Amino acid sequence: MKKIVVLTGAGMSADSGLATFRDAGGLWEGYDVQEVASVHGWRKDPETVLEFYNARRRQLADAQPNAGHRALARLEASCEVTVITQNVDDLHERAGSSDVLHLHGELTKARSVENDDHVVNIGYDPIHLGDTDEQGHQLRPHIVWFGERVPMMEKAAGIMQEAELLMVIGTSLVVYPAAGLVDFAPAGIPRYLIDPARPELISLEGWTYIPRKAAQGTPELAEKLLGNK
Repeated sequence: MKKIVVLTGAGMSADSGLATFRDAGGLWEGYDVQEVASVHGWRKDPETVLEFYNARRRQLADAQPNAGHRALARLEASCEVTVITQNVDDLHERAGSSDVLHLHGELTKARSVENDDHVVNIGYDPIHLGDTDEQGHQLRPHIVWFGERVPMMEKAAGIMQEAELLMVIGTSLVVYPAAGLVDFAPAGIPRYLIDPARPELISLEGWTYIPRKAAQGTPELAEKLLGNK
């Protein structure tokens, strides 16, 4: 059974109608991303930050996995598939993927401002000022904000080292530290990049580049791989 490791980015969620952090020049439906996705913004105006993520959660509740998400789930019928995603939505899980690592946190969870290990599932419910853990500490979105450490990077790097086939979907590999994960994959394994934007900062030597959107290119590649089994 081949071990497939998949790294997904914003393009995967965009094909389900979810906006990305870098749309509209750093604005997200009128919000300055640096003000709602940073520790500085949280300390300055926590109510606005909570309102922003509550709106994202409502949007996510209405979104549906696209053909790309479902194609990755189908691969589990004959391959061992681990998805490492930069996205904070739950669309991979809802499509049926069983092994998903979220680099940047999860929108459907909250955590204590005083204890990063105290994480609770909230689904699509809002978080308000005054919502606290058992010790009375305010809950915040379980999201890795700009400037914060990415705690899952070491685990993700270890997963990459075990890959026998690598798929990178919906990202042009320009945002670090996540983009550096591909350097941990073994040399010589098949590598596929699915994204309309041709990457500018890496060489495509050794890659099969598929200039398609995630919802289009992923099912095509999945069917090809399943046909080779």
